[in-house]
Amino acid sequence: MQFDHLVVGGTELDAARAHIEDALGVAMQPGGTHAVFQTHNALMGLEDGLYLEAIAPNPAVAAPTRPRWYDLDRFTGPARLSNWACSVKDMARALPEMPEGAGAPVDVHRGDLHWQMAVSDDGTTPFDNLWPALICWPEGVHPARALAPTGVRLKRFTLIHPDALTLEVALGAHLRDDRVAVEQGPAPAMQAEFATPHGDRTL
Repeated sequence: MQFDHLVVGGTELDAARAHIEDALGVAMQPGGTHAVFQTHNALMGLEDGLYLEAIAPNPAVAAPTRPRWYDLDRFTGPARLSNWACSVKDMARALPEMPEGAGAPVDVHRGDLHWQMAVSDDGTTPFDNLWPALICWPEGVHPARALAPTGVRLKRFTLIHPDALTLEVALGAHLRDDRVAVEQGPAPAMQAEFATPHGDRTL
């Protein structure tokens, strides 16, 4: 797996986008709408080929026929950092090695951009949604390449979980990234620290 992007979820896209822009002091770019899961998003390019995504259910279309990804159907409260994604080159090969509940491949598109995502039947990921959603981009395609430079760089991404050791061991078998840390805590949570043109900021 390779770190792909961070996700800020919200009940409304404007709230998710504002949460990122207020925290980091940098404007996001328009994204688009997603078939299958009936969501829409906005994006921010980060250094090192990563990006930030604000996402919410799309009220302009009918509800999907299956649970939305990123557990958005059960999302409540203020917009916040809620999920993350890692890319794999071969979804069929990667999924059998993942923890139970990592999902099954779903073909998705946003405009002309097509990709494959692993999504479980209830829209969640293992370890109370702290396990990364798996994404497989077509060869040579990645949305971050089309995003304007922002001067924002991810410094550290911390996953907090009551069973931190099990999560850390499971992640370590698939991901090597010094920016990712796992810590013990009373409840599942995540935190991302960034270097920005305005100094260090946190989501």
